[in-house]
Amino acid sequence: MEKLICALWAPEGESRADYAERLKASLPPALRAAGATGIRLNLRDATVEPAAGLVQTWQQPQQDAAVQFWLPSSNAYFRGQIDGVLAEHSSRFAAWLVAESTIIPNKDHVPQAGSRTWGWSQASFISFRPDMSWDDAVAHWHSHHTRVAIDTQANFEYVQNVVVRALTPDAPAYDAFVEECFPLEAMTDAPVFFDAVGNDEKFAQNTKAMAESCAGFIDFSRIDIIPTSQFDFAHLDAK
Repeated sequence: MEKLICALWAPEGESRADYAERLKASLPPALRAAGATGIRLNLRDATVEPAAGLVQTWQQPQQDAAVQFWLPSSNAYFRGQIDGVLAEHSSRFAAWLVAESTIIPNKDHVPQAGSRTWGWSQASFISFRPDMSWDDAVAHWHSHHTRVAIDTQANFEYVQNVVVRALTPDAPAYDAFVEECFPLEAMTDAPVFFDAVGNDEKFAQNTKAMAESCAGFIDFSRIDIIPTSQFDFAHLDAK
């Protein structure tokens, strides 16, 4: 099995709120019928609008949603039906084959079938620093930054996805996709985000450690960080 991450752009004139509702209703069953499993949507709906200040932008226009799923093979020869479904649900889509690593599984707020997961999900499309080799960037990310991200944030889910290769010709040249889930309050309350409520010293230490660690491997001029609502459709696998 292979995992795919796909960025989706809404048709011109369709609001993100309307687009999110349409994707929820029709994209998961269409992808399942085309052979996908483990389907998850990350939608920029009204619930996450308060997190607008956390958005970081490279793509213009920026992606309006993301979908994650698994296929027996990502080979283009077998992917035609999947690509057709994605095309029908977007004005444009980009897809990547990734290798998933679950750092913090969501045990505290387990996703419910087809419903919005508690809290919110920060979906990060990341590029590595151009002055570093791929090996050195991954080494810093895995051997140093992972521990920092666990220790300095209130994330109750943390999944790293290394991009293996782009599957569509116009896909932005990201190196990784990261999903982290936080309490809703973390959208607007930085001490909540950095697990330092009521502790100014810890807040300063955590924000400094996180900023320095990110700078150790991320190219901030080529990243797209979007707040999303997570919807999990793994229950469709039984159908």
